[in-house]
Amino acid sequence: MSREFKPRGADYKKRVKQIFLEANFIRLLEIELLEIEPGLIRTSLTVQDKHKQQNNFVHAGVISTLADHSAGAAAGTLIGEQQVVLTLEFKVNLLRPGIGDRLRCQAKVIYQGKTIIVAESEVFAEHHKREKLIAKATVTLAVLGKLYG
Repeated sequence: MSREFKPRGADYKKRVKQIFLEANFIRLLEIELLEIEPGLIRTSLTVQDKHKQQNNFVHAGVISTLADHSAGAAAGTLIGEQQVVLTLEFKVNLLRPGIGDRLRCQAKVIYQGKTIIVAESEVFAEHHKREKLIAKATVTLAVLGKLYG
């Protein structure tokens, strides 16, 4: 049984775009926002040398960040204008080494409560025009009032 999520406010896409524009680390990694729907986000990253670890695989931190931030953005489509989401916990299963020219992530909300949202992310690596699932994450986020700092 699939649950349909509804955004809170007509400008949810604009708010999610701001999540990407205002996140310095996400800009540094050059993560691209591809699609925004209520409870669903698709992102990608063109793999560069700066993303790789010593064995020439995409670093687990890059994969984890892609999964976490995409999940946060998916949750961000469902909150009010005066709210933010903040990751409480995440678990990443690294299924294969990050080998490829491009990473793609799909994150979707699987539970929405008043103060907690849970999302799942899947990260795929594109290599020689083939795509393989390399990581799966579960992300638990707190819904908070606007933070200033």
